[in-house]
Parts: sequence; C-alpha cells; structure tokens
Amino acid sequence: VQLQASGGGLVQAGGSLRLSCAASGRTSSRYLVGWFRQPPGKEREFVAAINWSGASTYYGDSVKGRFTISRDNAKNTVYLQMNSLKPEDTAVYSCACGRYSYYSGSSPYEYISWGQGTQVTVSS
Repeated sequence: VQLQASGGGLVQAGGSLRLSCAASGRTSSRYLVGWFRQPPGKEREFVAAINWSGASTYYGDSVKGRFTISRDNAKNTVYLQMNSLKPEDTAVYSCACGRYSYYSGSSPYEYISWGQGTQVTVSS
C-alpha cells in the first residue's frame, strides 16, 4: 500500500484543518494507518492511529480532545480532523501503514510505507 497525505496549509490559531491520507496499491489488505508529525528541528511525533474497521482509534497526548482520526474504506482514505489548532501544531504531517494490522504502539518503527508529508503552519 502506498499513502499520500494532503490538505495542509496555513491557518490561524484556534482554526481547523482536515488532512487526508489516500491509499493506492494493495488496498484490499486490512491495514492500520497512523498519522505522525515532525516540527522543524524536532523528532517525529505520533499523532493518531486507526484500525481497519475504524472502531479503534489512538491519540497522542498533545492532540487528545482536539484531533479526530477517521477513515472511509470505500474511498481508501483516512482523515485527520484538526480543531483548536495551536502554533505548536506546526509541523510536516505524514501518514503511514502500521507494520501489523493491529495497533502495536506509537513508535515510528512500528509503521511502514510512509507517504510524502503535508505542511501545516499555525500562526499566532
């Protein structure tokens, strides 16, 4: 499965954005998808993950209550709705497939098939 993130942009603090992660290739496989972000000069950080059915979701502490991950398997797309954005949310956001079909943790090493990221910039 190959993934491609899109939907980034410039938004003011308190605003919202919705990112999309479109899958292509072997989309018939039951894959978990995770979102990560990497601020300038910092390490990659786990944002959220969702299992194949969408019934199970996982969030990083810094985004809980503000971000929502969802998926539409008919469209082979995973979404990340970001509300109440803060300047510290500024980063390149990327999506990736989980190494397994189940959630195995928030480490980037548990994810493969990284797509090209999309820039999110939140101004104060």
